[in-house]
Amino acid sequence: VSVPNVLSKDMVKSMNEDPFIFAMSNPDPEILPEDAKEAGASVVATGRSDYPNQINNVLAFPGLFRGALDARLTRLTTKMFVTAAKAIADSVEDLSVEKIIPSPFDERVPKRVAEAIKESAE
Repeated sequence: VSVPNVLSKDMVKSMNEDPFIFAMSNPDPEILPEDAKEAGASVVATGRSDYPNQINNVLAFPGLFRGALDARLTRLTTKMFVTAAKAIADSVEDLSVEKIIPSPFDERVPKRVAEAIKESAE
């Protein structure tokens, strides 16, 4: 639970060098990416699609459900969620501070997540 604008530039400046800021409050993040970068953040992610590095559960759910259905699972384990997260991370091409996560439109991601779920279920 969070609120918009709760993280100030001074707070970011007080962090260790080159902090990563994941400001996930929607629709308005805890700090705007441009403010976080100005204050010294090296990587910034939000839940918003109009900024780079949108963190959104749409990357996980289609593949999670497809993998669970294909493997006829009745529950998902922590191991499966970690495996799915690794499949998402491994789908990033041209990793950079502006691209730490694949696009929600990358058709490879749900397939990779589904395969990861099925493999971790075996």
